[in-house]
Amino acid sequence: MACRPGTETPLNINRISVLDIRFPTAKRLDGSDAMNPDPDYSAATVILSTDDGLEGHGLTFTIGRGNDIVCAAIEALKPAVLGRDLAEFTRDMGATYRHLTGDSQLRWLGPEKGVMQLATAAMLNAIWDLWAKAEGKPLWRLLADMTPEETVRCIDFRYITDALTLAEATELLRKQEAGKAARIEQLLAEGYPAYTTSAGWLGYSDDKIRRLVREALAQGFKAFKIKVGADRAADLARAALVRAEIGDDLTFMVDANQVWDVGQAIEWSTALLPFKPLWVEEPTSPDDILGHAAIDRVLRRYGTRVATGEHVHNRVMFKQYLQATALGFCQIDAARVGGVNENLAIILMAAKFGVPVCPHAGGVGLCEYVQHLSMWDFVSVSGSKDRRFIEYVDHLHEHFVDPVRIVDGCYAVPTAPGYSIAMKPASLQAHRFPDGSAWRNDQEAQP
Repeated sequence: MACRPGTETPLNINRISVLDIRFPTAKRLDGSDAMNPDPDYSAATVILSTDDGLEGHGLTFTIGRGNDIVCAAIEALKPAVLGRDLAEFTRDMGATYRHLTGDSQLRWLGPEKGVMQLATAAMLNAIWDLWAKAEGKPLWRLLADMTPEETVRCIDFRYITDALTLAEATELLRKQEAGKAARIEQLLAEGYPAYTTSAGWLGYSDDKIRRLVREALAQGFKAFKIKVGADRAADLARAALVRAEIGDDLTFMVDANQVWDVGQAIEWSTALLPFKPLWVEEPTSPDDILGHAAIDRVLRRYGTRVATGEHVHNRVMFKQYLQATALGFCQIDAARVGGVNENLAIILMAAKFGVPVCPHAGGVGLCEYVQHLSMWDFVSVSGSKDRRFIEYVDHLHEHFVDPVRIVDGCYAVPTAPGYSIAMKPASLQAHRFPDGSAWRNDQEAQP
């Protein structure tokens, strides 16, 4: 039974709050890239309240307009959760995933993709947050303490058994059982490697990029990513600037955010190869699996690979990316697919195919989320941090109760119970759209 530690009292979910939270980041061009030049980092937020005051928080990241649509989708999921005991969900989290994605009328809006899957992620992640708090553990540790059999029960294997069966996933996890305790100690001592995107937003001037790169170097970062795709000459100049600042031995990545056609992606990416990027991220439409495969075939001859995943809809598309050798780095997103449940499936499939998982975290709350997933991957699945990084952006962490901590260029291990995604009440109130104080009377706010 999922109860508050030290009690036998069931945790009944008696209230669900849905909040449209937005931050006016477009004013400073934070988050700007070739496809998204003016993002207002936003979070469709859900809070599950229980009889004894314990809360489960979840959110889905958007970049402004449309956040209200995701909130409406979360509202549509409320009847599936409201009034239920947490233990009804946690005793079989795989069945819980199917429960939330199985309403036939809502499923028609997907299935398991788009706005409904974003809403599903927010709701499922709130359930996981509540469960981790009830167990008194951070989410990564809740997962790490599960047996292989308990872990695979959290996954819906429908549609992916041609790539990974329940038995294969169980065996993969069993093989890592022996070294888990040692890896936990290593993780606590060293943290998990990060790369920074905060120096490389497309709207930043060269002087600002140079200053931010130097600051990141002083903070211990050893991997850096810039945005590309709007102007080739400018991209080459910025790549040269960053490579000159970080030297030849540190890691460099570029991110096109879907802006190119396939042929254009090959041509433009090839022009960037002298700067030795580890990867070219989202070079074309996230739905074009064969296009990504064609691009990757060219790049891997030169030691560069395609990275993608932040806009990949679900485990089925990730399965096909892996089967088609269409990516060299798997970039899960904590709230694009169906929450923790579906990300467990994707991480296990990536392990079977030998592809490193490097989560996307360029958005409000995503750093807080994905640190838990990568740390579980290291402890229970891959057993490795080689060529694995968690993205880091330095915006908006001050709004979270348990924000990420970076120590010498690495994510420090979260220790507070939960999924680290609860925002401070004052921040929720101030950034509620459109009537919070951050938006009230703001002429740039758009409904």
